[in-house]
Amino acid sequence: MHLTAFSALLAMGPPASGGQQPAAPWYLQVFPFVLLLGVFYLALIRPQQKKAKEHAELLKNIRTGDKIITNGGVVGVVISVKETTLTLRSADAKMEVLKSAVSQVTERAGGPSES
Repeated sequence: MHLTAFSALLAMGPPASGGQQPAAPWYLQVFPFVLLLGVFYLALIRPQQKKAKEHAELLKNIRTGDKIITNGGVVGVVISVKETTLTLRSADAKMEVLKSAVSQVTERAGGPSES
C-alpha cells in the first residue's frame, strides 16, 4: 500500500522531456531592459537634469535688487551678491544665505519676472 502511494506521486511529476525548446534570440531578451531604461531616462532623469540646469541659470542671473524666496521660505531683497553667497534684507533683518538656498526669484530688479 505504501509503495502504490509513492508510485502515484511519481506519476504526478512533470514528464521527462528529451529535448528542450529553443531559447529566444538575445535581442528579444535584452529588449525589455532597454525599453525600461529608456522609460526611466525620459520619465525621471531628463526632467531632473532640465530642472537643475534652469536652477543653475537662475542662480547665475541673480542681481542686486531682486526679490527672492529661499528654500526655507524667507522672502527678501538681495542687497549684494558674492561668488557662493548673497546678502538679503527681509523686514528688519539682514542675513547672508548660500546661493543654492534660493528657490525662486519673484521680482527682477528692473521689473516683474518673466515666469
